[in-house]
Amino acid sequence: MAKQAYVYSGTDWVPLASEVTNLSGYQTKALNQFANRNLVINGAMQVAQRGTSTAGITTEGYYTSDRMLFNVLTQGTWTQSVENDGPTGSGFVKSLKMLCTTADASPAAGDTLTLIHRIEGQNLQSIKKGTSAAEQLTVSFWVKSNVTGTYIVELGDADNTRQVSKSYTINASATWEKKTITFPADTTGAFDNDNGSSLSLLLWLGAGSDRTSGTLNSSSWNTTTNANRVVGQVNLAAATNNYWQVTGIQLEVGDTATPFEFKPYAQDLLECMRYLQVWKDDNKSLYSGHYWSTTESAGTLPLKIQMRSAPTLTASSGGAIKTYTGVGQAQRISSSINTDAASDMSIDIFAITSSTTAGNATFNRVYGAGAYLWLVSEL
Repeated sequence: MAKQAYVYSGTDWVPLASEVTNLSGYQTKALNQFANRNLVINGAMQVAQRGTSTAGITTEGYYTSDRMLFNVLTQGTWTQSVENDGPTGSGFVKSLKMLCTTADASPAAGDTLTLIHRIEGQNLQSIKKGTSAAEQLTVSFWVKSNVTGTYIVELGDADNTRQVSKSYTINASATWEKKTITFPADTTGAFDNDNGSSLSLLLWLGAGSDRTSGTLNSSSWNTTTNANRVVGQVNLAAATNNYWQVTGIQLEVGDTATPFEFKPYAQDLLECMRYLQVWKDDNKSLYSGHYWSTTESAGTLPLKIQMRSAPTLTASSGGAIKTYTGVGQAQRISSSINTDAASDMSIDIFAITSSTTAGNATFNRVYGAGAYLWLVSEL
């Protein structure tokens, strides 16, 4: 039976022009070996449940593209946006952009500026880190910036306080370039097999002297020494309107970058929902319940999929809930909300409203243009 195969060209895995029946003598990978090889979730920046643009960023947080944590510590002010822009002919139609709106040309020693992707330990066991069979790791991505020069990519092991860094160069201003970086295997320190954050992929955009004053730790994994982490990194925050864009981030086991693992949007979204689930916009149904007291409507919100851990709830002003109750009773808008009994599958919500009859049954909706409820279980 004919099978589609991939052949190693010397620099990349490429599909054979036609199906073949005899693969003797070829170094190949079957299609089923390519599934789920990208350890990064949402590397194509397709999912942005929180929104597609946030301005005035001066602190660490998740802002637009799911699973992409932006860390800034007193190094400028930023706008983060999801752009309809990608490398021509690459298949990528969206990218994540960081734009400097207030510059910091002279970073303080402890300043940091990084895009971070954190990965659960139980998703990393195929790396075999901490054993004699430990695997190399390869990172590939597309990048564009108006600031050329040296940038740093770092892998950090949170379980064993170890790290390794590599540099790459942006050669041409405002031009999409593909970068591929291979990191050495580490036979010291296994990743925990749990749902905690074990490995971080850090794409550095700037740093103060605390992290740039040593010698770049690039040849092997070592115990983390801050001074050796980001040596040679340019300062993207040096001037307003400096920007940096990225898409197609892939982290995989081995010493070779395979073609990017494009997934259906629904699969990307489901993977992101493990860490964030969003209900938003006016009159979107939430859950049924009843009035626990005359001013407190209680109900259990079932989660869309199982989350990484019991989530915390963030809501727009007033709690964003409209409660419908009792024949002839007026709709009631929450003034605040409380939560209880959160698990990775459900959460109890208590909406505080004006008075009505205790025991009345209710159904509850998100209320108000722009209103939202976020359930967050990020690493």
